[in-house]
Amino acid sequence: MVQVTWNNTEHATGTNLTVLYRFGEDQALVPCTNYIVQHGRTAGCLLQGRDDVLNLTIRDGPRPVLSMRRWVAEYLKPSSPRDLQFLWGQEAVTVLCSPLPHPGLLYEVQHTTPHDTQWQSQVSEVCNITIRGVDVEQCHLFRARVKTKDSYYGPKASPSDWSQVTHWRGATTEDSCVQPLVGLWPRWTRFFLVCSLVSLLTVALLLVALWKAQRVKRLLMPSVPDPRGSFSGLFEHHQGNLQEWIADTQDVAPWRKPPGGEQEQPSEQTLEVQLSRVDTELPAAPPTREEEAPAGSPRLPPRDPQAGNLVSLGGFTFVMTDSAYMKL
Repeated sequence: MVQVTWNNTEHATGTNLTVLYRFGEDQALVPCTNYIVQHGRTAGCLLQGRDDVLNLTIRDGPRPVLSMRRWVAEYLKPSSPRDLQFLWGQEAVTVLCSPLPHPGLLYEVQHTTPHDTQWQSQVSEVCNITIRGVDVEQCHLFRARVKTKDSYYGPKASPSDWSQVTHWRGATTEDSCVQPLVGLWPRWTRFFLVCSLVSLLTVALLLVALWKAQRVKRLLMPSVPDPRGSFSGLFEHHQGNLQEWIADTQDVAPWRKPPGGEQEQPSEQTLEVQLSRVDTELPAAPPTREEEAPAGSPRLPPRDPQAGNLVSLGGFTFVMTDSAYMKL
């Protein structure tokens, strides 16, 4: 089959062009019987011919528009390979097809997978091509075409169209290599479930570790009790001056048991102060303040505190004098 086409928009006359042709030199010109029509006018002609010299004349009515004489093979476009066969082996596949009745042809087979970005090609002079290193567990796409050698037909020849793409997974054909999403949902569900459980377990372990760290910190470094609980007003009104606070709280009445025999829990802020007079001498204790002696004079031994008031505050007992106090 020889296809001759032209651009029918270049002729403004609106008439249909006609074709007369012949193969070889021993025949008369015959009219085309199979025209290609576009936009209501002739745009080409299909000729039943052979590999020979084509004599062609195109006319607009009785007026010749173009006359040419060409060797048909220079414009050869082979037909696509048909009846492709696939023979599968271990990590290899062989592609077979029926050869075309023309010399100087090359058969090209391409294959790829959904994970590849480009087609991989293999070319042979015969339509018997073996592709090695194929993973039979994956889905593969195959296509084939026929090309011409420039040494036989020149640069004006063109390769055939690609054959229909086929999908194979091993020796089994498939409609498509795209995996359906329905089959992927359970896998993704399991993946997210495992990730969620791992995240929850990690958070729980971090919380337990923080709690353990706080317990260890309290065990190694116990907190110092706040004196505000035992000495109410010591820092709020006396700026931490204990002697001034004692003098200010001497008149506080001691706590007594309420009538009726019920045990009433005293508040944590309740402070019990007991005052008594000490008439006997106390055991020797270091004084809180020493008088400065002149340089070179002998230092006198500390004196025992004189008789004073005995004060009990928050579990502590103090002996108060006019110039000092001592904790017992």
